Amino acid sequence: MPNFGFDTATALYYHSGAMVAPLSPTISISELSDLVNRWCEEHQVAPANGQAGERITERNIRYYRSRGLLDAPGGDEIGRKRGFTEKHLLQLKAIRLLQARGLPLEQIQQRILGRSAEELRALERMELRMLAGASQETAPSPLSPADLLPMEGERWGVSAIGSEFLLVSRRGRTLSVAQRRMLSAVLTGALEEGEGAGSEDEMLN
Repeated sequence: MPNFGFDTATALYYHSGAMVAPLSPTISISELSDLVNRWCEEHQVAPANGQAGERITERNIRYYRSRGLLDAPGGDEIGRKRGFTEKHLLQLKAIRLLQARGLPLEQIQQRILGRSAEELRALERMELRMLAGASQETAPSPLSPADLLPMEGERWGVSAIGSEFLLVSRRGRTLSVAQRRMLSAVLTGALEEGEGAGSEDEMLN
């Protein structure tokens, strides 16, 4: 079991339940796999459609490293040994959360490559809310202001869909007028159909 260290700010953040304690100073590959597997069990996170094994192994970690999904192992503050840090744990949690949505590794790499630890924490919070909303068949919790800001290196493109909706692309893309009209018609039709179904249910009750 690895040791953990806290400063005041990190302790307050950890107390809020938003993250596990940071790794101090580095841990081995086997300890890293144990940590992420325990976290996945606690949060009931598993890959969708059997696209990957239910547990992350040391072999998985080496493979993700070869695909550029994980940073290279680093040394501790005084250079005593090389190993894995909190950021590696955050990267693996992000991989697992995105696999739970059925995303392939190519898309996962695009979403997490070059992300800072803080950006990976924000991604974790957002994906956990989405996962909880899907499992309970309810709307996810509202996004926080931090989740509504572009991450480092992102350039958002925003397209207005009618007078009610906005579509955001994290890669700076926007839709043509024809595409916006088509989406607006689809959304309007789906909403009207849902409202009609609700009225029928009320009549039957």
